[in-house]
Amino acid sequence: MRRLLLALLIGSAILAQPSTVAASPGGLDTDAIDAYVEGYLGRHGLAGAEVAVVRDGETVHTAAYGGNDDAATTTRTPMATGSTGKSITSFAVLQLVEAGKVALDDPIVTHLPEFALDDKRVNDITVRQILSHTSGMPSPIIVAPAATLTEGVARLQDWELAADPGEKYLYSNMNYHLAGRLVEVVSGTSFASYLEQNLFVPLGMDDTHSVNTTRDETPGLHGGHVTAYGLTVHAEEMEQLIAGAGSIITTAEDMAKWLGMLTRDGEASDGTRLLPTKLLDEAQSPQPNANGNGLGWQLSSPDVDPPRVGHSGATSRYSAQLDVVPDSGYGVSVMLNSFTPTFEHNYAISSGIIDITEGRTPELGTPVPTLMDAGLGVVTLLALGLSVLGVRRAKRWATRRRSWPAWRVALRLLPQLISPVMAIMLFGVVPALKNNPATPIDILFFWPAFMVLMLALGASGVALIAARVLSRARLGAVEASALLPGRVVRAFSALVGAPFDRRGWT
Repeated sequence: MRRLLLALLIGSAILAQPSTVAASPGGLDTDAIDAYVEGYLGRHGLAGAEVAVVRDGETVHTAAYGGNDDAATTTRTPMATGSTGKSITSFAVLQLVEAGKVALDDPIVTHLPEFALDDKRVNDITVRQILSHTSGMPSPIIVAPAATLTEGVARLQDWELAADPGEKYLYSNMNYHLAGRLVEVVSGTSFASYLEQNLFVPLGMDDTHSVNTTRDETPGLHGGHVTAYGLTVHAEEMEQLIAGAGSIITTAEDMAKWLGMLTRDGEASDGTRLLPTKLLDEAQSPQPNANGNGLGWQLSSPDVDPPRVGHSGATSRYSAQLDVVPDSGYGVSVMLNSFTPTFEHNYAISSGIIDITEGRTPELGTPVPTLMDAGLGVVTLLALGLSVLGVRRAKRWATRRRSWPAWRVALRLLPQLISPVMAIMLFGVVPALKNNPATPIDILFFWPAFMVLMLALGASGVALIAARVLSRARLGAVEASALLPGRVVRAFSALVGAPFDRRGWT
């Protein structure tokens, strides 16, 4: 009887406890991750996401959320990962180091004689420096187009370094175009083929490949989005060379395999060693004068808890984050089929997932980009409203200045030209600089809320100038008509196709 009563009491106590969410074999609260990511996407107006979480080489969670205009996102939906692929490029170069074909402190021109700059210091740049962004290579916003790594290196011939090699950290995608081309020349195969044979096939990453440009045909890649006013807008990628610097198209399932190898210290799941531990450690260790960054890896600042090594990435329509937490053995990948110009949601979501692995509850955060866009939207509407008011009052404006000479009126109207000129520069001149492939549509989608404001201000300036000039011309015509015979006035009215009397056009 006592045993029966004890059993009943224990059973009652268990039933009285609140229900718990499902957890992975390693104790990870995977339902908490799903709830967090879904809540984050909803609050910040993001379209879709994929995540992968591993621990000590084992996959503990993969999931997909939301979707795009065509279909729901799955854990095998291809997504662009931007600069997170730099860790893969670095890994490939380090494989060549292990094979004895390259040394980290070799001058890169030793292996890549085609690399030339309009700068004698080019001979001092080492392989280590291009991988750690300490080569001194600049990072211009506007560059000439290129479709291959060979073309990408060739276009550097008239460039100059922004700093002495090894002097300081200067992030530049050009470093990793060089690294990708180095892999091609040393291995004797294309960069994409090298990765396929030496990384993706051994790891079973069947849905992963590297492309040359953002416009290369990629089966299953539906095209991403850019955020605007709390929404995501579908848009084509801006055309640019990304090979080596951010060219990896992959899925959550495959990123789990990549993270698994990293957290197994360079071993594939079948025990095949892809890179010695010492070289992987070197890649994830601070490099000389690199602001604490590694070789294709960014190390967290001292105030980040827990410390991590990782890399963020973005194209003009996708964004991603890759993080490894050495203290806990966790690795996290986050991929979004959207890009936000003013905030790294990819990093925020990854940090939230890491908080959950640490037993903490992450915050969904304030939708700052949405609020910024909303503010820009209000300013846009205000500018258009003031423009309409100014056009309606153009006659009054001209009447008050009817005695002014033309030069003084022109000076008074000059400030109104600022916005139209800026709009013309952004949408007309910038796409034409250095024959770059950007189009006015690309400029518009770079930051839609801001660019719409610039267009509105430009249009407002043109409308206001036109209305005031026309009003002044009409006043001048009225004054002149008082001195002309009626038949001349009627003839002029017929010429311009508008009725006119001594008071003006009707």
